[in-house]
Amino acid sequence: MDFNEMLVGITGEVSGFLYTYILLVLLVFVGVYFTIRTKGVQIRFIKDMFTQLTEKKHVKGERSISSFQALMVSTASRVGTGNIAGVATAIATGGPGAVFWMWLMAIVGAASAFVESTLAQIWKVRGKEGEFRGGPAYYIEKALGKRWLGILFAVLLILCFAFGFNGLQAFNATSALEYYIPDYATNGTAIACGIVLAVMTAFVIFGGAKRISVITSIIVPIMAIGYIAIAVWTTLSNITELPGVFAMVFASAFDVQAIFGGFAGSVVMLGIKRGLYSNEAGMGSAPNAAATASVSHPCKQGLVQSLSVYIDTLLICTCSAMMVLVFYVQDPQAASALNGMPLVQMAVNNSVGEFGIHFITFAIFAFAFSSLIGNYFYAENNLRFIKGDSKALLFVFRVVCLCVVFYGAVNSFDLAWNLADIFMGFMALVNLIALLFLGKWALAALDDYTRQRKEGIDPVFVADRIPGMPKTECWHVSEVHDYGKPPVKEYLDDALDPEYVGLN
Repeated sequence: MDFNEMLVGITGEVSGFLYTYILLVLLVFVGVYFTIRTKGVQIRFIKDMFTQLTEKKHVKGERSISSFQALMVSTASRVGTGNIAGVATAIATGGPGAVFWMWLMAIVGAASAFVESTLAQIWKVRGKEGEFRGGPAYYIEKALGKRWLGILFAVLLILCFAFGFNGLQAFNATSALEYYIPDYATNGTAIACGIVLAVMTAFVIFGGAKRISVITSIIVPIMAIGYIAIAVWTTLSNITELPGVFAMVFASAFDVQAIFGGFAGSVVMLGIKRGLYSNEAGMGSAPNAAATASVSHPCKQGLVQSLSVYIDTLLICTCSAMMVLVFYVQDPQAASALNGMPLVQMAVNNSVGEFGIHFITFAIFAFAFSSLIGNYFYAENNLRFIKGDSKALLFVFRVVCLCVVFYGAVNSFDLAWNLADIFMGFMALVNLIALLFLGKWALAALDDYTRQRKEGIDPVFVADRIPGMPKTECWHVSEVHDYGKPPVKEYLDDALDPEYVGLN
């Protein structure tokens, strides 16, 4: 065994232990805790999640983005190749019941997503060109008063997303060509694809947050609609198989012997892992996108980010699961012999013919490219937190990120993948601990949002109305006074009443 293989083995063991025995328990605990504390906000306000998507920007600025655009940036990063191959692997390894636990964790995790994204909105900052920035690094510094911890989080995120995950996504995008060109890695095709991918990425990232949001607002809906269409066709054309599919899912999900026979690799653990790691709820990544939206109340974007969790897991991952499970019911022998991407390709081929394989190849590239853009956006946001708006540093950083994309396209990133997992694990630990300390402010904002909704007001947030809340840069009366329509105006006129004693 050479030194590189030894490092891959060691980092794989560390990553497995961190995720299985520490992070998974904490993610589930935090999700359940905030589900209880918010009284199931992710279920109570499902209607609001959709109505907020059409909200226009509330703060003018060339580079500020809308709630929908912020949703698409976060969804672009969440929805990656794991939504295709990862789900198939969970089913092949743990059994069909993994899908049920994946669904359950999406619902629980949506509460964590609401809290972290609401906090990111409350403590966001405004850039020179009117854009907003924020995320865990920002609320750790401003609300907890621990800048050193915020810097640590930012460094971990940059190492994880810009250098680890983006190398992996580039490799996944180009390796999709293996079906058509078996020797693509050695005949120069991978190099050409790497150059094309780096140029496409450069076009977007040098355009800043506005261009990133516009590109992802186009790519994400198109690829999601196309992928969902294939899955719906597969499901409807095999509708007589659905009773067997659901019977298989629930029987496997509650198979006591299978669950407790080897719990660490059981159907429950694999389903929980796939759900949480796919939608990233509580991990600290999506709040970086949530903070960029211009909305009238932090909870509005918190709810929209909860919807992103549902889109990722309940919709996209379920589409992958349905295609694979129909294949399992129709040809169990062939399905059980496959895993990962080959399993998905053959499942689609089983339903719609060879066209399905071509479509999956396109979907992999689109998913990977959108993840590249979303991941870079998170990394840049955290670089600005550490060093401010240094144009020279930002230029160098962008060039380095493009080199990583090119290198990832032509090389397998086994070691970098393990290291990125470890970095993200520690990043998530920092964020989850911060959420437990700061969650009370998201709950106070939710009370404020709920009260205004009951009074018939389109909710508007004024930080000064929350007694004891740490200082915020945004959300003061002077910034929201022109939101305008009664009864909002009456609410704002009363916002700084000296006799006001706090929320009911």
